[in-house]
Amino acid sequence: MRESCLKMVYELAKTDERVVFIGSDLGVGVLSEFKKDIPSRFFMEGVSEQNLVGVAAGMALEGRIVYLNTIATFLSRRCYEQVAVDLCLHNVNVRLIANGGGVVYAPLGPTHLAIEDLAIMRALPNMTIVAPADAVEMVRFMKVSVDHPGPIYIRVAKGHDPVVTTDTGPFVIGKAVPMRDGDEVLIATTGIGLQVSLAAAEKLATAGIRAAVLHFPTVKPLDTIALHEHVKQAAVVVSVEEHTVIGGLGSAIAEDLAEADLLSGRRFKRFGIPDVFPKGYGDQTGMLRKYGVSAENVAEQVKALLVGRPGQTIRVAA
Repeated sequence: MRESCLKMVYELAKTDERVVFIGSDLGVGVLSEFKKDIPSRFFMEGVSEQNLVGVAAGMALEGRIVYLNTIATFLSRRCYEQVAVDLCLHNVNVRLIANGGGVVYAPLGPTHLAIEDLAIMRALPNMTIVAPADAVEMVRFMKVSVDHPGPIYIRVAKGHDPVVTTDTGPFVIGKAVPMRDGDEVLIATTGIGLQVSLAAAEKLATAGIRAAVLHFPTVKPLDTIALHEHVKQAAVVVSVEEHTVIGGLGSAIAEDLAEADLLSGRRFKRFGIPDVFPKGYGDQTGMLRKYGVSAENVAEQVKALLVGRPGQTIRVAA
């Protein structure tokens, strides 16, 4: 996904002189073709992320569209004040390409796990947040990222993830994507959570439970219209995300549904990292499974939420 994203920056730069790339201490070969062909708009700087956000803001104020790439924890934690004051306050056209959103860097431990980045960025006015599910969706998003007004936080997954999206038309920032129909359960998700959600819906189908899957490639602004349409059909609503349960997609959905008075009579649950610093070292899948973000756990928990509801029976396949 990251490779597809960066290749698109180069493709965009070839046709739009406003596009500039800034990298922070990335590998020698990153966008080498960009560096060779358009050196005046390619900047690879050292470990000075806070300064680079300010540099990007200055360029954007002069009419450039800046794509800044570094690790998600650096952009969300280390550069928070610069992102808030230099980018969001001035509503400038800087695209923050955040490597390793979620628990991608599980081999490196909790200091590198960006489990609260969506919550951090959601709190900032003018910030748009995008979390594509796979490389194909990332390419579709990048094509429309140039002319979107204001800053964008782009959450980048591990890479080489299976392609699970099906849309081929233009990506629409701020629109949710229905991935599976169902009238008993709604599974709302974003990023690679879509893989887990589709697999969970398939497991529920074997038990005769019809689960819809609604993918939110844009976390902010939230597509409340699509959310409300799907929620009205569901007895159980759950969110699945590679993020802490505090402040991410699940929180955004809960806040909206509570204010719209659409939670009454429905069961609601968030699947994500609990309110902890993830312990241990391992891989992304293992870390998610440890904290219950797996198709098996989502399906079992949804069944438990359905039990006891009037007229609801769980049908187990023979």
